[in-house]
Amino acid sequence: MSTASSIELSQRVQSIQPSATIAMATKAKELKATGAKVYDFSLGEPDFTTPDHICAAATQAMKEGKTHYTPAAGTVELRAAISEDYQKTHGISYAPSQVVVSNGAKHSLHNVLATLCNPGDEVIIPAPYWVSYAALVELTGATPVILETKQEENFLLKPETLEAAINERTKVLMLCSPSNPTGSMYDEAALKGLAEVVLKHSLLVITDEIYEKLVYEGRKFVSFPTVDPQLVDRTIVVNGVSKAYAMTGWRIGWALAPEAIAKGMSKLQSQQTSGPSSIAQAASVAALTSSQDCVEEMLEQFAKRRSYVQGRIANIPRLTNTDMDGAFYAFINISSYFGKSFGGTQVDDSETFCLQLLEQQQVATVMGSAFGAEGYVRISYATSMDILEAGFDRLEAFLKSAQ
Repeated sequence: MSTASSIELSQRVQSIQPSATIAMATKAKELKATGAKVYDFSLGEPDFTTPDHICAAATQAMKEGKTHYTPAAGTVELRAAISEDYQKTHGISYAPSQVVVSNGAKHSLHNVLATLCNPGDEVIIPAPYWVSYAALVELTGATPVILETKQEENFLLKPETLEAAINERTKVLMLCSPSNPTGSMYDEAALKGLAEVVLKHSLLVITDEIYEKLVYEGRKFVSFPTVDPQLVDRTIVVNGVSKAYAMTGWRIGWALAPEAIAKGMSKLQSQQTSGPSSIAQAASVAALTSSQDCVEEMLEQFAKRRSYVQGRIANIPRLTNTDMDGAFYAFINISSYFGKSFGGTQVDDSETFCLQLLEQQQVATVMGSAFGAEGYVRISYATSMDILEAGFDRLEAFLKSAQ
């Protein structure tokens, strides 16, 4: 009889690390459980409740008996709503058959990569990158190729950097705009430069556009396939309702893809999870097809918080960050504090910095190393002004204690 100690997990599962954002949020919750007041900037989750009309649509769906299996790729109603929303917003038409609805955008990303990648393939990922990208690539047996970008260039990938990294094994480029963790966003000119390289080398592109509705101060979001008609057949657009509609727990994301890729994803999902929650899908239809005032109201609050955060960072000596064009993150350069001691502990990396900040001042952040960028920390300002103010006061006190 085998025992728990003799069980060996698969090499792929052993090779991946837990999500750093979830890990830091867990540490914050453990500290809260001791009775401590924790100022949590770790999770990228809106602090607003899901708007009432969206919840009402879910309740109505339950009353109408829409509580059964849906097609593996999602309901016809939701796929049509997604297609219509993209057409209205970006001017490109996708048939509902080209839309695959999954259990959150992370699930969509996994499905796309699993559908496209084989062992030996390479997937280019600009750093800083969302913590799960590289792990999701590794789970397919493919190899993530991390390309460094520069803070002084707003952490945007340059065409010449992309060109230099391409070889016969390169299959996919992953982009995220607006970015998690930096908040940076590619404008049309920057996307066109990348598009030329993509088309020259016949790459596929996965573009994570989950923050597209959260863009600030008159900046214009541009969806990658809209900059050149040829890109429609080479791009998979990933999006969802989690961030813009405060629906993280509803777990609805999707991909818009060329027909063959969509069919492959649907086939994979049919054997993997089947269709997402029928109730959550009905709620998502309401989110996309009804008034968008709720999005604007939340965006207005995020904009106020963004302005406050930017001001606080600017007034703390030796801290810098990039332009925060969209999303709700600040990616702060804390490397000038490396080599300093805080409460008797020397800090030489971002993980130690974050752990000491949590232990000494009860402020939860996420280390830049988890995003492929040592020397930085990410804070989420998807939280109340009271928490932001108190948390930054504590961050400032922590930095002043450096010896």
